[in-house]
Amino acid sequence: MLSSIITLPLHAMPLTNGNSINTAPLDEGEDTEPLIDNDPIPPQCCSARLNLAFLMFCGFSVVYGLRVNLSVAMVAMVNTTDPEPALNSSVVSACPLPPGGDNISDSFHQPAGIPGGYLSGHYGGSIFLGVGVLVTAFLTLLTPLAAQMGSHWLFALRALEGFGEGVTFPAMMAMWARWAPPPERSRLMTLSGSGGNFGAFIALPLTGLISQSLGWPAVFYLCGAAGCLWAVVWFIFISDDPRTHRRISKEERDYIIKSIGSQGTGHGWSVPLLSMSMSVPLWAIIITQMCSNWSYYTLLTSLPTYMDNVMHFDLKSNGFLSALPYLGAWLMTMLSGLVADSLIEREVFSITVVRKLFTLIGLMLPAAFFVAVSFAGCNHILAVTFLTLSTTLGGISAPGVYINQIDIAPRYAGFLMGISNTFGTIPGVLAPLLQDTSLRHTMAGWMKVFWVAAGINVGGALVYTIFGSGKIQPWANTEDERAETEKERSRSIST
Repeated sequence: MLSSIITLPLHAMPLTNGNSINTAPLDEGEDTEPLIDNDPIPPQCCSARLNLAFLMFCGFSVVYGLRVNLSVAMVAMVNTTDPEPALNSSVVSACPLPPGGDNISDSFHQPAGIPGGYLSGHYGGSIFLGVGVLVTAFLTLLTPLAAQMGSHWLFALRALEGFGEGVTFPAMMAMWARWAPPPERSRLMTLSGSGGNFGAFIALPLTGLISQSLGWPAVFYLCGAAGCLWAVVWFIFISDDPRTHRRISKEERDYIIKSIGSQGTGHGWSVPLLSMSMSVPLWAIIITQMCSNWSYYTLLTSLPTYMDNVMHFDLKSNGFLSALPYLGAWLMTMLSGLVADSLIEREVFSITVVRKLFTLIGLMLPAAFFVAVSFAGCNHILAVTFLTLSTTLGGISAPGVYINQIDIAPRYAGFLMGISNTFGTIPGVLAPLLQDTSLRHTMAGWMKVFWVAAGINVGGALVYTIFGSGKIQPWANTEDERAETEKERSRSIST
């Protein structure tokens, strides 16, 4: 689901409960939120951190609008360039037309994720996030020209866009490691990351409308221009670190710095690669996100095809109905972030339990509705309803596994995001390849597509429930934190 794309941070210092950050003892196995002094907390309304979240939200809305526009626009492109179907076409209409062309799936890969996350963690994420969106938007402006030159040029252009888009989420993670107070991370990060769902929701119907009204090239000109405009605003108003922000209040700056502590600094040039590669919680994140992304890429690249070839909705209805699931996911993502933070702040559950609970629900319920879609047959209302509910409920996992990198390793959150995002694009390659074109033109074929997606979702939920964790990992601590932990151990042994 689209919530799968959301990868965000949480946890700053492994402190046990207490009233002061200076008096709370360290415990390597603790996964409760670090508490701060009883100073008044600066309100979020009109704050620098909320403005940052909103601008990120807008940026990811643009990125995912650019990402999905080809899925709908391609229907118009194919109809324009090849209006007459081949005489020997073997396409079989799976359902009758609803009362009263084939789509070329486009998987938008992210090969720059790992280096982008590494450099963002070292230098700061604002430049990489801004440049990533700007490059993607500029290349989108060239899409009509590439399409005229041939399919190979279009494929190459979309691959280059993947490089630009691939650095954005790791850069976001690196920035939140420095900006998001631990008690607010779920809501801030789910707000910013939910821009992906919102962008898909807006772009899918808008692309169909623009294609029919102004022609398909206008889709890429307008979307590309919006991305370039966003980049200008981003570079004017955003800073990597609250210490260097020109418009932040002293109260808010001190609150953020004190609550995050030493984990809110860059990780330097060296990273503990061996320890990371042997980290079970990290592999639980990677595997679970890959499983969830399978469902996401299935819908992202194939839903317009399903609506067009199987349900026979027209281009305008296709875009609107394909967008409905992402509206639900956007709303559910933001609501889940608020609930998750509330459970952690009130100490109802530990971070580990919250992450597992939201991930389990956010993967199992969508799997159930994927199965339900396969039994809906040609009932247009049920099919759209079940698909919408499946993606909507997938938003519950947003404050779960998708922000877990910052729980286990705040300083390396951007780099870990790059790793998990890179692995997470594998389903973007495999899912369309395994969904053979002829298979997806029959109802029986689509049943297999939905059943496979449901089974993979369930597998990911079980893996994370068993092996996931919200505890900061020993290899992620700073030198000072490791030394302090050793001191505390020595004191406990001596007493």
